[in-house]
Amino acid sequence: MSKNRLFCAYKPSGISCNKFLYDIKKRYNVKKVGYSGTLDVFASGNLVIAFGQYAKLFRFFKKSPKKYRAVLWLGAKSDSLDTENIESIDEIEAFEIGSIREAAKSLLGTLRYTPPKFSAKKINGKRAYELARANKEVVLKEITTEIFSLEVKDYSHPFITFEISVSEGGYIRSIGKILAEKLGTNGALKSLERLNEGEFFYDNEKELNPLEFLRIDENFYLGDESDILLGRKLKKTDFKIQEKREYFVKIDKYLSVVNIDDEVKYLLNKIELC
Repeated sequence: MSKNRLFCAYKPSGISCNKFLYDIKKRYNVKKVGYSGTLDVFASGNLVIAFGQYAKLFRFFKKSPKKYRAVLWLGAKSDSLDTENIESIDEIEAFEIGSIREAAKSLLGTLRYTPPKFSAKKINGKRAYELARANKEVVLKEITTEIFSLEVKDYSHPFITFEISVSEGGYIRSIGKILAEKLGTNGALKSLERLNEGEFFYDNEKELNPLEFLRIDENFYLGDESDILLGRKLKKTDFKIQEKREYFVKIDKYLSVVNIDDEVKYLLNKIELC
């Protein structure tokens, strides 16, 4: 098996990404494994996995928008905004489906809110949910998320099933709570599943070509190719495209990433393509 590999795995609900990664390592008998797009313990779904050098490419992949399917329990109050810490459940009258769709529509665009304290967001190197479960103070800053779509798929009172497409870093449990508040009640997620990250979809851990997912354009080196293979200093005038930005360059079976400015700098060099 190749030492470099890129694929999408499906993380089940109830385990952390790190525990899931440990299981992946054992199953494939590899040591160097990375993932992108942390999922909370509560959430399930698509997780981008890379072996070997491919993990270095995560920051150059297009992983937005991210799409999720969630079930919101209206009337449920939870400190973690999911079923893990239900405090109370209010009996409420059913809503007109039109009112729910109008509330969902009102959230489209830019939304500012505070992430849930039971989340995978890091605070001084610790996951927020680890601090929350230890009854330690969790203070999170407001964030901004772009909501591209929010579609109500089903309403079986008191449960709303919706699919939502958001920018990177969005917290669906908080957005679910805000949707419930728009309807004048509490709300907590009964389930949360990530369907995709950009063009990354789960497909039975099928091996993927990293070149198909890069958010940067390809450039062509017109000088001696050994310059790049040996990591020598590069001249801007030796590139076909000299506009100032990041590019990937493919030489034989190797991929490099450079930033062209007044000078040319390597961001990555000699990632072996498989």
